[in-house]
Amino acid sequence: MPQFTYFLSNRKKPVQEDHRIWSAPIPLNRHPSTVGSDSEAGIYLSHGDYFTAVRNFLEQDGCEIITCAVSQHARLDITSKAIERIRIILEKHGEFYHPARIETVLAETTLSFVLNVAVSDIGKRYADREFRLLKQLNAQFPFSCLPRVYGRGRIFSQSEQLEIRMFLGEWFEGFNEFHISLDPADEQHKIVVWDHEHGNYFLSTDQTEDLYRQAARILTGYYNVETSEQISSWHHAAGDFVLRCQNREIDVKLITVRQYAPMFEIDPGIGHKDPDAEWILESLLVFFLNLVIKMRIDRLDGVGEIVWSDDIAVKGVLKGFFEGLVSKPPVRSFPESLADGFRQHLSACTHADLLDLNADMVQAYHPMAPEVPVIRQNLMQHVEDLYRAIEPFRKYP
Repeated sequence: MPQFTYFLSNRKKPVQEDHRIWSAPIPLNRHPSTVGSDSEAGIYLSHGDYFTAVRNFLEQDGCEIITCAVSQHARLDITSKAIERIRIILEKHGEFYHPARIETVLAETTLSFVLNVAVSDIGKRYADREFRLLKQLNAQFPFSCLPRVYGRGRIFSQSEQLEIRMFLGEWFEGFNEFHISLDPADEQHKIVVWDHEHGNYFLSTDQTEDLYRQAARILTGYYNVETSEQISSWHHAAGDFVLRCQNREIDVKLITVRQYAPMFEIDPGIGHKDPDAEWILESLLVFFLNLVIKMRIDRLDGVGEIVWSDDIAVKGVLKGFFEGLVSKPPVRSFPESLADGFRQHLSACTHADLLDLNADMVQAYHPMAPEVPVIRQNLMQHVEDLYRAIEPFRKYP
């Protein structure tokens, strides 16, 4: 078996079994104040329990899952004997998962993977669903914007006999979480990238627009025009998108898919198998308007108050959305160019139309959702930003 060592993401020295951290409880979610057991759910897990459970999962069946993952990633047929060491690095604590980075050390290289660890009941349900959805979408779409997944299973903690579910996936090397933050240099809200290796940094205006462009292109790319199926339940505040910056150029990935379902039931009409062009355009309009709203929402520094981005997000989303449409294959019930058809459809919306549509969408949100007051507060200006962004479509139909 490989040699195992255990780390926290913010520490360079391994965590030993005799260290106080080993017996200390892990935080239950992203908020540092909730450290300890969850009495309502009956959950308690120490760091030692966590590391031991992860090791037991990786050692199952002669390290079969991690060995197969290394073989697929390196495009080599290796055995577990080729893996000299495995470092288990507890990265963070989310609302659903407590992910670990799994560093596998071979003779000439080190390969990293992510192990999503679900402890709570809701986390376990999400883990089972997400593993299935990631496999489905990676097989269905010719993109590489989502992590590949390699295997899943469950382990019981030694001390509390708590069931823990896990699945192993692709680690996007060099990619980092980002959030809206206050830049102390000019007291302006900007996107800060959490780069733990080289230090945090703020994106430029052009990079920020490109971030929103790429994120919108990804979600539009996975949108199914004929069924209205979409990736939903994503949130910037949860760190669902990550980015890598090289030579000032950024690259964006989506690391989670909690839900993939249609927005509407298809009513194709009598004697028609496929949805008609009007249904496709109206569904696309709802998808687009909701996309622009959600892209503007984050939590300050990931865990603080809900914040609203400036209009640069609208510009980026508009570009990325149409890039996603252009990349789609022809739609059987839509004889013309889908992007051109939707451009005309969107440009026909008046200011009043956009205001009514966006107001209706906010009405559909859960009334207790924490982002609703922020959206309502900014809705009028949001419609102004959106109307101004699509103004060129009216001049050049």
